Amino acid sequence: MRLPPTTVLSLSALAALTLTGCSTGSTTSAEPSSPRIAAPHVVGSIAPASAPLSSAALSKRLLDESDLGEGYRRKPQRPATHDDVTVIGCPALAKLGGSATTGTGLSFPRQAKTSFTYASDSDSEVSEELYSDTATKLSKGVGEIFDAMTACPTYQLVSGSTVVDMGTEQTAAPDLGDEQWSQLLTYSVGGQRSVVKQTAIRTGTILVVLSGVPALVDAHLADAVRAAQAL
Repeated sequence: MRLPPTTVLSLSALAALTLTGCSTGSTTSAEPSSPRIAAPHVVGSIAPASAPLSSAALSKRLLDESDLGEGYRRKPQRPATHDDVTVIGCPALAKLGGSATTGTGLSFPRQAKTSFTYASDSDSEVSEELYSDTATKLSKGVGEIFDAMTACPTYQLVSGSTVVDMGTEQTAAPDLGDEQWSQLLTYSVGGQRSVVKQTAIRTGTILVVLSGVPALVDAHLADAVRAAQAL
C-alpha cells in the first residue's frame, strides 16, 4: 500500500482499510460521539430525493469544474487496490471490522465519485463521494464508521513495510441536510505529515462526503449538497 503525503483518504478508502482487519492494541477507546441531527433542511426550493437513486443518477449530481471555479482540474480515478492492511491500537475499529461481513460497513452499491486538484498543486485536493440508500441504512453505515474512527484519537495503519500514524478529531459540521458528521484526519508517513478534513452530510436518501484540504472542503460543501439535491 502506497500512501504518499498528497493522498486524499476518502471515507470509503478508509473504510476499506479499517475493515480489512484489525489487531488489538493499547489505545483506550473514548465513548463514540453521535452525529448532529438537524430538522429536515432544504437547500433553496429543492427537496431531497425520497427514494434511493441509481449510480447513474448520482453521477449527474457530482460537482464539476464549472461548479468549483477557475483553477480546478479533474483527477483520473485510481484503480481500486486490495492490499492487506492491519490497524493497530484501535479496538473500536476492530469491532467494526467484525461487523463488516454482515454488511454494516460503507458498502452501498449506489455510488458515484470524483476528485479534483486546485491550481496544479497535488497537495491541494478535494474529492467527492455520493451514496444513495434508505435514510436508515445511510445513517447507520456512515455513523458506525465515523464513531469508530473518532473513538481512537491515534492508531496505526500497517501494510507490508509501510506504517502510517493516524490521528482523528471530531469537528463541528455545518447545519446542512438531515444529519452531519465531520472529522480531521492527521496522518504521517515517511516523515511527512498531512491533514485531511472529511465531512459527510445525509440529505434524505443521499449521502454527500467531501474529503481533502480543510479549506477546500469548507468552501465547496454547500455547493455539493445543493448539487446532490438537484432534480
